Amino acid sequence: MDQQLAALVGRHLTAENGQDLAGTLATLHPECHFEDFATGQSWHGHEGAAAHYRQWWTTFDVTVKRGPGQNGGWLEGGGYMAEATWHGRHIGRFLGIEPTGRPIVQPFVVVLAFKDGLMLSERFHYDLGSLLRQIGAEPIPALGELRHRKAA
Repeated sequence: MDQQLAALVGRHLTAENGQDLAGTLATLHPECHFEDFATGQSWHGHEGAAAHYRQWWTTFDVTVKRGPGQNGGWLEGGGYMAEATWHGRHIGRFLGIEPTGRPIVQPFVVVLAFKDGLMLSERFHYDLGSLLRQIGAEPIPALGELRHRKAA
């Protein structure tokens, strides 16, 4: 594990959870890029990163926490992959759904890459259907009829 990169990730998470845009951007490489696989969105550079963070902060007012049983680890080649959970409320329009004020607790996996001592990329994997159900939009109504289905 690279202690400097681990400290960088810690600073990034502190700034992100504090909704400190300048502090968050200071941890990112100028060529940074973000990929949200669930929605198909991607953002590039500091301007794109700012749009990415504003979207989440104004739509869900989220903080990131690692929950029980969630892990993270350094990858071959110097990347980092972690499980974590977004905690927040639906406070802004998302995918055409007006804010409901409902809470969300959304697990996700993020894969980080680094360049020149800064974060180069974040790639997010999460269950969009679960997120939509939490804010009150059942994307596949028949899921509610499954006998052994665990609630979202």
